[in-house]
Amino acid sequence: MTELEARLAEDRALRDAALRLFKSDIALIRGDLDARGLGARAKDRLGGAALEVLDEAVDYAESHRGWVAAGAAAIVLWFARKPILGWLADQLDGGGPGDDAAEPGETASRSGGETLSNGDTP
Repeated sequence: MTELEARLAEDRALRDAALRLFKSDIALIRGDLDARGLGARAKDRLGGAALEVLDEAVDYAESHRGWVAAGAAAIVLWFARKPILGWLADQLDGGGPGDDAAEPGETASRSGGETLSNGDTP
């Protein structure tokens, strides 16, 4: 046998050994999946990952309380922006919906049930 043939035989033996190792790994994975399904594995893995993320979030919140409070306040203000801006517009316009002064031409009612116009005196 020449040197080239010996090298070819050695390379084939290495290839065959790698193929056997790969097939045994696949068989182990299939057996493991048969014992515990893919859904159960995914559930366990996602549950563990969710717990890790929650732990990191709690650690961050404990060490950065001011930033967390500012973020929470920003979220509350964002969702309440329309009522706040409406109230601010009413205040800047000179009166709000609860303004007690009657507009000219409107009638004001008295506690006795009488209705007076703005120019009338009792």
